[in-house]
Amino acid sequence: MKVLNLQCAHQHEFEGWFGSEDDFTSQLARGLVTCPLCGDAHIEKKLSAPRLNLRTTRGEDSASSTTAVALSNHAAPNPELAELQARMLAALREVVSNTEDVGERFAEEARAMHHGEKEHRQIRGQASAQEAMELIEEGIEVMPLPMLPGIKDRLQ
Repeated sequence: MKVLNLQCAHQHEFEGWFGSEDDFTSQLARGLVTCPLCGDAHIEKKLSAPRLNLRTTRGEDSASSTTAVALSNHAAPNPELAELQARMLAALREVVSNTEDVGERFAEEARAMHHGEKEHRQIRGQASAQEAMELIEEGIEVMPLPMLPGIKDRLQ
């Protein structure tokens, strides 16, 4: 298994797991490798440090006979950015899993609930900027969220 540090054209960093370097190259060429945050297919491999498990032979017992060594002359990925991206994805997945997708009927459904014509429930869907502004002016609370490609799927 080959774990690669990847980055899209918008500077979003993420990991990709591939069976081999050839698997990565093939999937990249076919447009199958995309950024989990924005869906960008312009992906480049970043420099990364290999992790080597080295067996020692100095007579230590088997519980302590493996040493992990990380080798790197390059800067590590930004941990704060990675944490922020992970929290954003987790929050979006929470919204998706706890709301009903009403699609393009969002404005209509929100109004019907607001006026008591339909039972209140948690919904999500698509609305134009104009429709969203009209809902807000009517006193209906809405919040725009980015719906990222593959947000319903588990990211590895």
